[in-house]
Amino acid sequence: MKKIQLIQKIVQEGVVAVLRAETAGEVVAMAEEAISGGIKVIEITMTVPFALKAIEELAQKYKWNSPDESTYAIIGVGTVLDSETARAAILSGAEFVVSPCLSIETVALCNRYRVPVMPGVMTVKEIKEALELGADIVKLFPGNLYSPSVIKVIKGPLPQANIMPTGGVSLQNLGEWIKEGAVAVGIGSDLTNDAVKAQDYSLIRKKAAAYVNAYRQAKEI
Repeated sequence: MKKIQLIQKIVQEGVVAVLRAETAGEVVAMAEEAISGGIKVIEITMTVPFALKAIEELAQKYKWNSPDESTYAIIGVGTVLDSETARAAILSGAEFVVSPCLSIETVALCNRYRVPVMPGVMTVKEIKEALELGADIVKLFPGNLYSPSVIKVIKGPLPQANIMPTGGVSLQNLGEWIKEGAVAVGIGSDLTNDAVKAQDYSLIRKKAAAYVNAYRQAKEI
């Protein structure tokens, strides 16, 4: 039941912040600003040094089922290349797992522990295989290789596929992705680039609020 509830909440929130940084402390600060700005689904990538430390710290502070808006957030892990990494992240508090490619072992492990998993896919064949393995959402990656209209094309033969584009999603095209049928979108460098250049993480909060507003307008919430 928890897995189903988490997937429902991720889809309800609709915007996933994909965060990378040079240190665990930096990525935690980024996450807190994104959450303050309204993005409540946070993906900490395993490319961050001591990423598990950051996940543990955030998971202890924020809870996916918290009634308090200030402590409500869903903390997950990204750039997971193997099942061992997925297991370590889950033990550190990750509530969902995202990978850049389709790994049978990783999907199997996440299903074993009833943790939502979103494997990266590029082709109809990979999407079909991910569905057969039990993935509830597939990550279309890199999204900037496609136009939003690709989702309707994919859903021709695979209407049951829940697709989350990541990479190349911006404020300008988010609405189009959603209207074409994306169940959620992953936002990466566009959310953090300006803040990193200016060394002002409050800019992440402002950008996050803009993304949440764009999503709500697209969904007419």
